[in-house]
Amino acid sequence: QVQLVESGGGLVHPGGSLRLSCAASGSIVSIYTMGWYRQAPGKQRELVADITSIGTNYADSVKGRFTISRDNAKNTVYLQMNSLKPEDTAVYYCNADIRTWTGTDWRRGNYWGQGTQVTVSS
Repeated sequence: QVQLVESGGGLVHPGGSLRLSCAASGSIVSIYTMGWYRQAPGKQRELVADITSIGTNYADSVKGRFTISRDNAKNTVYLQMNSLKPEDTAVYYCNADIRTWTGTDWRRGNYWGQGTQVTVSS
């Protein structure tokens, strides 16, 4: 009923930049928190950044380098990643807290994208 589709991952040299996008589609009524998580090999998934109508929140490791933003009209969240480091290498996942209309009632759920690989290497 709801799909999150990410794009923008790839291979970049240390110090480079990438911009990730995540578009939500489906029977969406409202989107509350939208965020980005990442999971490196052998590690747990961790929050990178999230954004609500109130503000933004970042992991300490990305503060000053990454910027999260959203376009509510497009149901899309972005992650601008600058000054990338090898330790930023991971699969990046989009996450969203969404209210939907099923045709008979309202539902609120947490949804994940399929993930996009970001590799930072020389």
